[in-house]
Amino acid sequence: MKALLVDDERLARNELRRLLRAHPEIVVVGEARNAEEAEARLREQPVDVLFLDIEMPGASGFDLLERLDPVPLVIFTTAYDEYAVRAFEVNALDYLLKPIAAERLAAALERVQEAWSKTPVSAAVPGSATACQPLERVFVREGDRCWIVRLADIKLLESEGNYTRLYFGSQRPLILRSLQALESRLDPSIFFRASRSHIVNLRWVEAVESEVDGTLAVTLRDGPKVEVSRRRSRLLRESLSF
Repeated sequence: MKALLVDDERLARNELRRLLRAHPEIVVVGEARNAEEAEARLREQPVDVLFLDIEMPGASGFDLLERLDPVPLVIFTTAYDEYAVRAFEVNALDYLLKPIAAERLAAALERVQEAWSKTPVSAAVPGSATACQPLERVFVREGDRCWIVRLADIKLLESEGNYTRLYFGSQRPLILRSLQALESRLDPSIFFRASRSHIVNLRWVEAVESEVDGTLAVTLRDGPKVEVSRRRSRLLRESLSF
């Protein structure tokens, strides 16, 4: 797995690189001192796992994640334990407090390996990414809260002008991306455009009902009921042999 080390402290980067020598499955392909450098490196060389400091001069680690598309697997590294709760809230694979202990790094890498084994083959080769490759994860930020969300966990995307509301778990954050822009990066075999305002994850559909006007309505597990437009209802009937 290819890795990028992002930390404004050279000594911290050197120490992490030294510790990673004991784990040949991780190949460090580059380093960055700040979010801007990291973004440039990732454009040149996509990676599988990001070792990311949170507090850096200028943009933070969270700011960097907001700019990335797609988002690699993430392990936070920082000297400030006040960020621990927030780091886990964004569903990072792990949180390593400096100075990093070899045992904790090994445990974090076990989680990386487990997550990697569950990553679809098409998304497991960042170097082959194209503009039309389906997303595997997205970074979502709303106010002071943020998450790294697996697309498979998003049950519904709802348009609100130039924004899109995402439904996953009990969360309903609003992100500054249009539904149309997101649709082009979603796997069409999983995500279905129900109407101009809604895209549903077919794997979360609990029931499909016929309405009196001949259209369909889908009910999502632990989620809302979504009306399907007349034209899209015909397509849904065909795809579901309904």
